[in-house]
Amino acid sequence: MPQLVATAAEIRILVVDDSAVVRGLISRHLSAENGLTVVATAANGELALNELARSEIDVVVLDIEMPVMDGLTALKQIVARYPRVRVIMASTLTRRNAEISLTALNLGAADYVAKPESGLGAAAEFQRELASKVRALAPRRRPAVVAPAVAIPPAGHAVPPPAAPAVRPAAPVPPHGARPIKHRPNIIVIGSSTGGPPALMQVFESLRGAVEQPILLTQHMPATFTALLAEQLSRIGGRPCAEAKDGERILPGHCYVAPGGWHMVVARDGAHPILRLNQEPPENFCRPAVDPMFRSVAKVYGSGVLGVILTGMGADGARGCESLVQAGGHFIVQDEASSVVWGMPGAAAATGLSDQILPLNQIGPWVRRISGMTS
Repeated sequence: MPQLVATAAEIRILVVDDSAVVRGLISRHLSAENGLTVVATAANGELALNELARSEIDVVVLDIEMPVMDGLTALKQIVARYPRVRVIMASTLTRRNAEISLTALNLGAADYVAKPESGLGAAAEFQRELASKVRALAPRRRPAVVAPAVAIPPAGHAVPPPAAPAVRPAAPVPPHGARPIKHRPNIIVIGSSTGGPPALMQVFESLRGAVEQPILLTQHMPATFTALLAEQLSRIGGRPCAEAKDGERILPGHCYVAPGGWHMVVARDGAHPILRLNQEPPENFCRPAVDPMFRSVAKVYGSGVLGVILTGMGADGARGCESLVQAGGHFIVQDEASSVVWGMPGAAAATGLSDQILPLNQIGPWVRRISGMTS
């Protein structure tokens, strides 16, 4: 008899937007993607909750501004009632919507996408980004398996036990490098993406009042979002934190955030390290990207760099981490269990060069300890 093969589980999506046109466009695009199925749509948060009560949903694409019940109100109830469901906020790039989206991330939304305002190119990028985020964020479910037919043995023979299902082992992470850290770092560089803002808040709160070194941060975000993220980190971390400006000197105790749409790199102006912004092509589909920042920091600061890779999809930062180690620096990564998506930290860990693979709640204390070492 022919073998029956397990089929991959479909990712079930609920699209919530008060615009029928937007609901239709998003639904048609996602449903055209292999493995993605839009099982329902809703025009507001109240209708979305009704759909969640009667349908199996993996991912909700949730608008912010809607009548009856807005996205933020709906999000709070979704997180409370359906903790397994992942929510992606969708909004236009206004400052108000960016503020709400960052609040949503801190309340439990897994990620956000910026709706395109105009242009086919922007729409295509939005569609690519949304589909990739849905795939990355969907809770992992076992594929639907059709049980093979079992032949009935002749009378008097025992029925053999069913074969155990094949289990795909998790990809092993090579042992991390255990090179001793001999002196305190001169600079800390952080890369993050999906799930990054809440993780950064926790890390910066833990570093409050304890780290004198400058911190450079690249978080995959649009421009409006990066300015607001810097403001939030400044408040929670108790240190000056702002979007980087081209040509400014890197000062102790300050944090510099790569502006959305710009790579942030380090150069020298005589004896002084300075920041440079450029719009060279995206790397790993991102601008800003982590790799160019890490490469440049390795060239300028050499062995005095401590890198941190937090939660995020993709592999941005892995090659930059290799550059840090080649220059004598060190890096750590967030572990899989505490990451929203173990793409970036997983890729960096897979180099086998990380000093530690730590849960999120241990990253801040570890950085505090290393940053306070006696040189």
